Amino acid sequence: MRRFLWLTAIPALACLVLAGCGSSKPPAAANANASVTATGSFGTTPAVRIPKAKTSGTLTVKTLIRGTGPALTGSDAVAVNFVLYYWNGTSSTLEANTFTKYPTVIGTTMLPGLKSALLGKKVGSRVLAVIPPADGYGSSGYAQLGITGSTTLVFVIDMIKEYPVTATASGTQQSDGGGALPTVTARPHAAPAVTVPSSAPPAALVTRTLIKGAGPAVTKGQFVVAQYAGYIWRTKKAFSSSWASGSPFGFVLGASPEQVIPGWDKGLAGKTVGSRVLLVIPPKDGYGSSGQSQAGIKGTDTLVFVVDIIGVLPVPAS
Repeated sequence: MRRFLWLTAIPALACLVLAGCGSSKPPAAANANASVTATGSFGTTPAVRIPKAKTSGTLTVKTLIRGTGPALTGSDAVAVNFVLYYWNGTSSTLEANTFTKYPTVIGTTMLPGLKSALLGKKVGSRVLAVIPPADGYGSSGYAQLGITGSTTLVFVIDMIKEYPVTATASGTQQSDGGGALPTVTARPHAAPAVTVPSSAPPAALVTRTLIKGAGPAVTKGQFVVAQYAGYIWRTKKAFSSSWASGSPFGFVLGASPEQVIPGWDKGLAGKTVGSRVLLVIPPKDGYGSSGQSQAGIKGTDTLVFVVDIIGVLPVPAS
């Protein structure tokens, strides 16, 4: 993938937008966190009010809308939309809003405050979480995201759909690859085993459906939720895997700018939900001549992906 997602610690800061809000009459500091409010309907950007006061340092969670879906467990990932504010001193700023872009997937490894806020809540719920540093990134903060050791995080999260972290393709077996292509051996509720042949890789993009799902075909502009395992043909070793990360991977198919390498956009379009797809991707449809050194990928490397399409979600019209 073009993005190496570290999203399990915090949902993606999908976009940086301007805002800031607060009441004109700040409450007592001891009650500041409990005074945060949000209004609006599920699926729409909430209106959030954060007092112009210093935070009280207490984890505060409110269920604003109660869903009727299954309760989120510690072995589930969840697709969400969210807004995120940074609350520093007596001011707050909106730092992310996925409602206007596309959802994101939160895995089983998440900030302690998010875990407290989301586990046990039912899909379809809207949850407000005011997370002090002790339940977030601690006293060290996270400089890459502009989070200091005193930043309180304010999330409003819509829980859209849960996905077991062991979810796999659910269709009918068509092939296991083999011959001049990698051989893929299924393992129940786990990443498949992939054996890359010793022969030279194909020069052009190869797409083969190994398991044919019975769901709808995925199309450009949809948010696709998938499990994947990625290998380098040259080394025959895995370099990235959603199974290892503890969370399915979410991306918009055919996004502009692209969210995945071209081989994914080309090779997965039209495949059906529930399918397992083998992708053999030459450099021009992968990371190009520059490669991806942090993953050990050279500019001449052909990549092998086994992708399980486990769900799709719509995204807002642009």
